[in-house]
Amino acid sequence: MRCAVLPFFLLLALLPGCAFVNVPLIPPPSPLAEQVLEGDGTKKILLLDISGTISEQEKPGGLLGRATPSLVSLVRESLHKAEQDKAIAGVILRINSPGGTVTASDIIRHDITVFKKRRNVPVLACIVATGASGGYYVATAADEITAHPTAITGSIGVILMKFNVEGLMGKIGVEEQTVKSGDKKDIMSPFRKATPEEVKLGQEIIDQLYGRFLDVIMERPKNSLTRDELRKLADGRIYTASQALAAKLIDRIGYLDDVIAQIRTTVGDGKARVVSYYRPGSYKGSIYAGAAEKEGLAEALSGFDAIGSSSFMYLWRP
Repeated sequence: MRCAVLPFFLLLALLPGCAFVNVPLIPPPSPLAEQVLEGDGTKKILLLDISGTISEQEKPGGLLGRATPSLVSLVRESLHKAEQDKAIAGVILRINSPGGTVTASDIIRHDITVFKKRRNVPVLACIVATGASGGYYVATAADEITAHPTAITGSIGVILMKFNVEGLMGKIGVEEQTVKSGDKKDIMSPFRKATPEEVKLGQEIIDQLYGRFLDVIMERPKNSLTRDELRKLADGRIYTASQALAAKLIDRIGYLDDVIAQIRTTVGDGKARVVSYYRPGSYKGSIYAGAAEKEGLAEALSGFDAIGSSSFMYLWRP
């Protein structure tokens, strides 16, 4: 004997006078929670991740998934939580990033700098795998930069990427027409080749943003380079940890464990707890848990409208 079983919610709908409860399919995000990774001392050391491509935009969560907050938003939220916790005695920036947009990199560096002034605690940077371009830009906010022996850093500079799809549009029989108030209103349009004057205007902006990159390196606490020396190093090339140390772009070569031991000595608590912040539902089992894997170019640029707009980037891509 077969019987048809109605879904529970449909059965309720057929009952007269029933009440409905609106339960969202995707629950709202919870506030950050704290997890102790190691140590049992009184003071706390916050391990703050700067991982993946640095962007102001949320990453989509798929059909039913919840969008992931941008790195800019997550760092700001983490620093605000740490600022309210008087047991936080220091911060370690665990960096594994090839960089990202100019603005996002600058906001994160600014927020870290402001946090340092407000709390007056040591902030150390540890480049684990990649700390290039915008990743290195963020690291300059730290009191000292350490890089793992196999880390890659450098790529100091600015890049503006633009796609020209004019030829493709012509092949498929699509013609673009723009009505504009001035001849520069559609500068860097993907639907035509940039004019020499537009390239010159873009280069002027890049030069200014490049100058700002040099400024923040010159301002970093342990910098000993002159600006002329820095310019020779800042041609966009990448450096191994040993090359970066010889060039005075970083201060030490070591592991994350070494940085933790160093900051514990600085704050005067040899067993200080190393903590991280996480969303309930995720889990971190060690100081190396949660580091972003290396992204492909398509994934790295997934938050940017590569066809419809151009972005000034502190970004390195092999």
